[in-house]
Amino acid sequence: MGIFSSINIASTGMSAQRLRSDVIADNIANASTTRTDEGGPYRRSRVVMRPRVEGPYWHSPFLPDMMDNGPGQGVRVMEIQKDTAAKNRLVYDPTHPDAITSGPRQGYVEMPNVDIVTEMVDMIAASRAYEANASIIDGSKAMFQKALEIGR
Repeated sequence: MGIFSSINIASTGMSAQRLRSDVIADNIANASTTRTDEGGPYRRSRVVMRPRVEGPYWHSPFLPDMMDNGPGQGVRVMEIQKDTAAKNRLVYDPTHPDAITSGPRQGYVEMPNVDIVTEMVDMIAASRAYEANASIIDGSKAMFQKALEIGR
């Protein structure tokens, strides 16, 4: 691991959490969207993340093999998926333009599967993860500053 590995790892986390926050904001903004281009109500989106593993990396000749943990991994966003597991809720509103016109569910409107409370909890978790990664970067910078002061 290099001198800036901790900063590189934390920056991948910050980038992923920023994207996660954007997706959550999009979900909240579309919490009452009943008509989309694909047809039907808006479906909640989720961010899928995986550990990031780099290819070949530079190996320090001064670090014994048993102490080398390999490259800094971090995280990367694999994809943004639509949540199809949750059912859309039905709201009775026969005057709505997207109300079902026939059948046993006549007069009901299919609403998005977005739960505001769940989205806010996810937003808090993304915010805390972003702050934790920012703290790692601040700690690394402080450590580098102390190392420079020792060298003076």
